[in-house]
Amino acid sequence: MSRDWKFTHNHASDAIWTPGLREIFEYRDLGIKESTNGDYIAHIVSSKGESNSDEVQKWHVHHCDFQFVMVLSGWAEFEYEGEGVHRLEKGDVINQRPGIKHREIGCSADFQVLEIVAPADFKTEVVDAPDDAVQAAE
Repeated sequence: MSRDWKFTHNHASDAIWTPGLREIFEYRDLGIKESTNGDYIAHIVSSKGESNSDEVQKWHVHHCDFQFVMVLSGWAEFEYEGEGVHRLEKGDVINQRPGIKHREIGCSADFQVLEIVAPADFKTEVVDAPDDAVQAAE
């Protein structure tokens, strides 16, 4: 990891929301990817209030070294390999270990999270359900 990171101040009043990994969400980049030279990304992921299904509701993994998620509003239910179903609510935090198979079961129309991931340019891969899946994928 490089340490020639730059100082950044991302103003909420200047927030730009863009499409991202999921069509039902919009994303606000917090400037961390640029300031850490791609070592990390931090963004706020906010539901657009839509409920159409997408690839993230299938079992998948993120190819990353670190993934921190803090729920800012609303709720979501995820199923995790070896961990079962978890309902994440406002104020909840998870450290999603690298390579864990997981899927979203559902989320509220006001679901919003702060997510920090390393490295910034991580890949997501759809995978088969683990043997211990509690609920069948839709």
